[in-house]
Amino acid sequence: MAACTIRSSPIHAMPEIPEAEDKVVRPEIGWFPSYKVYKDRVERLKFLEPNRPTTLPAGWPLQVDSERAWSGSDFKSEDDYVFHFTTEDLEEIEAALDHFKALPGNLGPDDVNQATFPLPLLGGRLVQVSKTVHDGRGFVVLRGLQPDKYSNHDNILLYLGVTSYIAETRGMQDYDGRMLLHIQAVVEDIKKNGSMPNSPYVARAQPFHTDLCDVLSLYALNVAAYGGECFLASSAKIYNEIAKTRPDIIHVLAKDDWIFDEFWNGQYHTRPLLYNFDGHGPGFQFSRRPLTGAHFSPHHPDVPAMTEIQAEALDTVYFLAKQHAVELTLKKGDIEIFNNFAMLHARSGFSDEGSKRRHMLRLWLRNQERMWKVPPALEKVSWECYGDNEYRKNAIWDIERSPPELRIKHRRASCA
Repeated sequence: MAACTIRSSPIHAMPEIPEAEDKVVRPEIGWFPSYKVYKDRVERLKFLEPNRPTTLPAGWPLQVDSERAWSGSDFKSEDDYVFHFTTEDLEEIEAALDHFKALPGNLGPDDVNQATFPLPLLGGRLVQVSKTVHDGRGFVVLRGLQPDKYSNHDNILLYLGVTSYIAETRGMQDYDGRMLLHIQAVVEDIKKNGSMPNSPYVARAQPFHTDLCDVLSLYALNVAAYGGECFLASSAKIYNEIAKTRPDIIHVLAKDDWIFDEFWNGQYHTRPLLYNFDGHGPGFQFSRRPLTGAHFSPHHPDVPAMTEIQAEALDTVYFLAKQHAVELTLKKGDIEIFNNFAMLHARSGFSDEGSKRRHMLRLWLRNQERMWKVPPALEKVSWECYGDNEYRKNAIWDIERSPPELRIKHRRASCA
């Protein structure tokens, strides 16, 4: 068994770092953008920046012509993307869980794989799901599990077992070595001592973004009384719309001068937002928060401002994602799995009441055979998530919840 730590309770917060006053002149752009501000900027830049490229960068396609270039209106019903477990499937999953728990040795979450969690009939169908995620439309919802039947520990084991047939390698989600994140509103969404809580641990909405992984999965242990809908938007569709009408924006998105705030003592790095993945075509990798800052994590004054042209490009992506997104209303027991490079995702705000309290388990996954080749500019991020680095030596599996204090101590507690 690989070295790991199983935690059932959160760690305590580290002392907070005082905010520095930001006097840098920045474009008017929010974590959640204003459509009016965006349209005004577009009109203004037509006159201020008239001589922009009218053709795409060399090597970039005129259009992505594949199954992953969809709009939300293309789906007629949930049946277009929901995979329903049969009674036989559920019996097989339970038998695999019993098999794993009966194996000798002190086995834990790191030891769950196709060999230790055998699904002789269902496994082959899940392999086809993996093909859909990597080479087809890019997402699927697995439906039919009943999480209330199991303990948190068993839910985690069966979640790992099922997803191991789709993408077997798990990514590390923070510098503590955390391999699983609990997404739930466990703290008040108010400012205390100069900072606000991290988005995964409050009920606020989240704008369109990507995470830092290849494949992202969410297992709904419970759902909110109201809200909490998931939204997915095809990167290929967004690219096609921009390439057709505003090729100059493709130049901006693909340039390596975008400033990513690391929210750690004024540190930042630069890289593109848009990548031309070998064999697959254009896809995004970015979160708005490091680019725009947010009310709960403002920029440090040592972090430079983005340009007005970059602000226009960033909001163009957002509003096209909003226009073409598909809305997913997850049910208790659903497992949502999608190709993080093939789409952007967002979440509506939600309200918990009584026993209806939203609780998602998040995994960052990779399929070593079907993975998209990582562009050079993303190799460091890829290594931090999936590489054999020092932070993984003591993998942490939080069983009940994840500590919401992480970002105070570490730069990359989560991407959003």
